Amino acid sequence: MLLPWVRRVAARRLGRDLALACRCSAPGPPPRGYSRGAGGKGLVVGFYSSEKAEGAAQLTSAGDAFDRLVSGKLRELLAISGPPLKKGKTRVFHGLHQDFPSVVVVGLGKRNAGVNDQENWNEGKENIRAAVAVGCRQIQDLEIPCVEVDPCGDAQAAAEGAVLGLHEYNELKQKKKPVVTPQLHGSAESEAWQKGVIYAEGQNLARYLMEAPANYITPIKFAEHIEQKLRSFSNVKVHIRPESWIATQQMGAFLSVAKGSAEAPIFLEIHYLGGANTNDSPLVFVGKGVTFDSGGISLKPSSGMDAMRADMGGAATICSAIVTAAALNLPLNIIGLAPLCENMPSGKANKPGDVVRAKNGKTIQVDNTDAEGRLLLADALCYAHNFNPRAIVNAATLTGAMDVALGSAATGVFTNSSWLWTHLYEASILTGDRVWRMPLFEHYTKQVTDCPLADLSNIGKYSRAGGACTAAAFLKEFVTASHWAHLDIAGVMSNKDEVPYLRKGMAGRPTRMLVEFAARLSQDSHNTK
Repeated sequence: MLLPWVRRVAARRLGRDLALACRCSAPGPPPRGYSRGAGGKGLVVGFYSSEKAEGAAQLTSAGDAFDRLVSGKLRELLAISGPPLKKGKTRVFHGLHQDFPSVVVVGLGKRNAGVNDQENWNEGKENIRAAVAVGCRQIQDLEIPCVEVDPCGDAQAAAEGAVLGLHEYNELKQKKKPVVTPQLHGSAESEAWQKGVIYAEGQNLARYLMEAPANYITPIKFAEHIEQKLRSFSNVKVHIRPESWIATQQMGAFLSVAKGSAEAPIFLEIHYLGGANTNDSPLVFVGKGVTFDSGGISLKPSSGMDAMRADMGGAATICSAIVTAAALNLPLNIIGLAPLCENMPSGKANKPGDVVRAKNGKTIQVDNTDAEGRLLLADALCYAHNFNPRAIVNAATLTGAMDVALGSAATGVFTNSSWLWTHLYEASILTGDRVWRMPLFEHYTKQVTDCPLADLSNIGKYSRAGGACTAAAFLKEFVTASHWAHLDIAGVMSNKDEVPYLRKGMAGRPTRMLVEFAARLSQDSHNTK
């Protein structure tokens, strides 16, 4: 810590620089004489907290190099501009270097932060993502069109923080935030940086699809958007199956939901053949694709119903994960299945008490038309078994009960396979998109099979009790595969301020976890059959 008289001398010597250069974290107008983005870029550099109370805080390697470039002024300014920089906080300096008119120093927390067993994630990676995101947003507020980002010791996490942190859905607004392009500062970790960009762009694709209004992302428009994203990959085939095909497949549960809407249903089927042998058993992703869920005849309350444009979050995340896997050229085969429709009230819609027949012949009593997602998934899961899958993973914004149980902290995972759970859990630690294992007890199965009119009821006999668990038990009735996992992503559908590197809005979670899971599976030679 500087003594008072040293601080006064330093302040006088750097008075002119401070007048031009220093501004702490709250955004505001740049100083006089500053030209927005004229011939320069923004720069984000990292700063570690001291490990001990009396220890000195440290710049990252890239921060040290920049400090030497400006003859030590960055360190001097940091020393006299306030208390030590805390994790997630920033300081902005102007005029230090002509190539970088604005420099944002971001607090990374402790240098050696790693996996936090209590939090179930890699704390170091999360700190980098959060810090880089806030730094890039401050450059965006200054309307500088390009920002170079310090890799902060983990270029992939830094890239994810930058690309995720800058994303915002503003397609339909006349006034938009300035576009900022993040780039790696230096070239030492360019491969890891590019991997992080691809991971983040995959999640941003899911965020885009989930955030867009339901009249812009109808079932057919969703399918066409994904088809367009995959058009350039020679090892991907996309099938957009119409209502007539769905009928021939005897997907009566899916069609019973779709018939209430004027929008025709679509069954989207994606084949990514990245494996060395295209005949190898694929990983099958299944995603619930209700592009708008009014609840049907069991109508939802109007307050908050607009958020149900994102009820296709399962389809958005699994399709975006496949787009990302193709971009990464992952060496495995993946099949994606997304039943797409709207759930609307009309004279043709399902009525409470109706009985419908699923693809495997089981009958279902529809006691609540707002429990529609499991009807779509039932038929899609039956169809998934046609591909001799290595594993089946389905994702769905399935139950409000999941949000009540876990909130936005983690995705609830119900699985019959400890091998599959281990891969999902380990992928979640790396990506910060946490998962939590939930029970698939016979206790819950009895609550959906004890049904007066059919083989199954689409809600548990005790109504709200264990709603996420009875929904998973229902799905299990349509699965015979040894390795299956159901991901209930209702709680992580949107972000308010819980994830600091995501802006408010639809979250696109857990896309990156699914990609990391697929990457891990591609390296696992364990015979799961």
